[in-house]
Amino acid sequence: MTTINSELIIDTNILKENISYIKTQLNEKSNFMAVIKSDAYGHNIENVVTNIDDSVDGYGVVRISEAKKIRKMSNKKILLMQGIYSDDELHKAIELNLDTVIHNKDQFGIIKNNNYFEGLWLKINTGMNRLGFEIDDFLNLYNKYLYDKKFILMSHLAASNDINSLSNKNQFKLFDSLSEKINKDIKKSIANTGCVMNFPSHTYDWVRCGIGIYGGYFKDKNIKTAMTLRSPVVNVRKIKKGERVGYDGRAIAKKNMKIATIYLGYADGLPVAIQDGTEVMINDQIAKVFGRVSMDLTTVDVTNLIDCSEGDWCNFFSPKLPVSNIAKNNDLISYYFMTSIKSRVKKVYKN
Repeated sequence: MTTINSELIIDTNILKENISYIKTQLNEKSNFMAVIKSDAYGHNIENVVTNIDDSVDGYGVVRISEAKKIRKMSNKKILLMQGIYSDDELHKAIELNLDTVIHNKDQFGIIKNNNYFEGLWLKINTGMNRLGFEIDDFLNLYNKYLYDKKFILMSHLAASNDINSLSNKNQFKLFDSLSEKINKDIKKSIANTGCVMNFPSHTYDWVRCGIGIYGGYFKDKNIKTAMTLRSPVVNVRKIKKGERVGYDGRAIAKKNMKIATIYLGYADGLPVAIQDGTEVMINDQIAKVFGRVSMDLTTVDVTNLIDCSEGDWCNFFSPKLPVSNIAKNNDLISYYFMTSIKSRVKKVYKN
């Protein structure tokens, strides 16, 4: 080996393939919004927009700074998913031709005082209990100010990945009941990736898909992880039964073993608490984490691998080893791994 580096490879062709597949689940009138907040879930917002703009109908972000980047590259709809919090932010949103979510009375007061009712998405709390108007409060505003306005009625599902959760049924019931009490021409949006895949009859007029685009959705194998997090093996050694590996000696060899040390640690974004037995891949073979993750290194059991040498790549997740795999094994979520990789890991864009 000469110069070594960890790499985060981002394959935008897979992003487009995932979008195409998800869109096969939609009804004919559904528009597709790509949620690309948090730097497109760590995939680089400029890179993603450049490559998927022809495949989507709009974008969802949280920060105005994100919207500004997108507007330089696309004329499509951009939604501020948490809305505006001041007059100044509203004026910036108007300047950039952004749609904005309104989810509380303070935000509604800003748009009312500015007499600006364009591009509004009114968010209703149907059970997530995070953001959104309570239904009675919304109806009061609707009957007083919104009865003759065009807007999009939206809500957010708390358990869309669980097809058997009663909360989905309850949220759909509240949302549909409310929509019957307002103008029938009002468009609707409640579906995220999980809803699209599990409840396609509720895709309505706009779907807002994030994790499915990037391949973090774990319940459909047709959706592929677009990121590959890989780092080289920098040492391979044999240890005897009873010897310990890593800080605190957490991992104890129950037999003679072969251990590979990988050039990636918690300073690169791996959680320090990754469990022994977490699967990684070396030369298309499954190996397993063995020992506590260090700041710059991770140790892996390669005893059963046919071949493993210094300089070989170790993949922590990839299209062949879904990011949801490492997430589920460690009681975490795919979003965490995608958005936590640090800047010292080299990003490589594969278009």
